[in-house]
Amino acid sequence: MAVNENVLGRPVAVVDAAERRAREHRFYLVAGFLATALVFIGFSKQFYLRLLFDLPPLYSNMVRFHAVVMTAWVLLFAAQTWLVSAKRIRTHMKLGWAGVGLAVLVLVTGYLVSIGGPSHLTAADLGGIPPLSFMIIPLVDLLLFILFFGGAIVLRKQPAEHKRLMILVAANFLPPAAARMPIESLQALGPWWLFGMPSLFVIGAVVFDIWRSGKVNLNFLAGTVILVASFPIRLWIGGTETWTNIARWLSS
Repeated sequence: MAVNENVLGRPVAVVDAAERRAREHRFYLVAGFLATALVFIGFSKQFYLRLLFDLPPLYSNMVRFHAVVMTAWVLLFAAQTWLVSAKRIRTHMKLGWAGVGLAVLVLVTGYLVSIGGPSHLTAADLGGIPPLSFMIIPLVDLLLFILFFGGAIVLRKQPAEHKRLMILVAANFLPPAAARMPIESLQALGPWWLFGMPSLFVIGAVVFDIWRSGKVNLNFLAGTVILVASFPIRLWIGGTETWTNIARWLSS
């Protein structure tokens, strides 16, 4: 289509580019809010609506503090997604430094909760997975959080790379929400659901991104491969005697 054709006085090529950017903003807005909604649904019974159910108290103050920190992180992520969609980039960039501060708290509290789990939890609490074996799952979550969020900060001045890495950050936090989703039929699927839900989320995001842009973003694809491949690798390593000894040492 010739660029000298006009739509409301603007070249068609300019209009097409604006429409593509608008679709991209909508996609990341939907993906961001979908991830946020899944986290809140997953933790609704165990945390947000806990008073409505006959459940014992959370087993430590650190777990409570970590839950508050993660809630703040998820809300900030949703707000940042909306700010980008609303083209309020300066505010988005300023709040980004608050995200860095929260990220430090996420790592510290997440690590302490992870290594403290075996002293309070049983295999029955963890879908049949022994606590020492299960410990590798949240610890790798934290390692991937460093990789994806660290990359997003380094590439914060490259919006195309930054926002894709932030989608990976969101997907990386979905397994804990999937593990607590208050739907028995899903919980009965065990690891297939625990890791399948975040895998479908991020693979769907990559497929849509390729369809929308007509090209492959290598960082997005590589991050997706790393995230999805880490799931079976964690289960394998977590079942070894070597990891059991490491986990016992970390939690002692």
